[in-house]
Amino acid sequence: MATISLPLFPLGTVLFPDGVLPLQIFEPRYLDMIARCLGEGEPFGVVLLTHGQEVRTPEGEERFLHAGTLASVQDSGASSPGLLQVVCRGGARFRVLDAERRPDGLWMAEAELLEDDRAVRVPSDLKGAADALDRVLSSLHDVPQSRWPVQPPFRLDDCGWVANRWCELLPLPNGQKHNMLMLDNPMIRLELLHDVLDEHGLITS
Repeated sequence: MATISLPLFPLGTVLFPDGVLPLQIFEPRYLDMIARCLGEGEPFGVVLLTHGQEVRTPEGEERFLHAGTLASVQDSGASSPGLLQVVCRGGARFRVLDAERRPDGLWMAEAELLEDDRAVRVPSDLKGAADALDRVLSSLHDVPQSRWPVQPPFRLDDCGWVANRWCELLPLPNGQKHNMLMLDNPMIRLELLHDVLDEHGLITS
């Protein structure tokens, strides 16, 4: 497994590979981080906060799960001085081997990249989850595509891709989403999501 050094952004959300993550950046530590990532064409790591706040406070202590997803900045713009709007895209999953907070509050980590999901075609007994997602995407035809929560290319025949998109769209607890993210078998991930969709009446026969 390859290892990399990268800055971390602890957030109260779980980013999945190929997921879309819009952010408003105003803290100096993250403004500097985004500037460096843009300048060097490098990603940062999104990890799930388990204690503390996304915004740094003098008495706050951040704790986070030591696994997450790489994020690459796809678009950025300053809506006002000191406020940066960015849209990021999820990349590879990683596991943190070591993390240290710098004096400016930015966390830096040594991380091990995890293997991407292998391509697994959606089997017939799980196709209801892919069909339900297709219906959701079709319902967005009046919304500008740049604002869609799911961005192309669409891979509705791939277990991992379909499961990840449902993890983003469904109001699941963040801990459950993170557990889904870290499952190595994409078909099992989709099976679990298919059961959730079925329980909520979103699977049609």
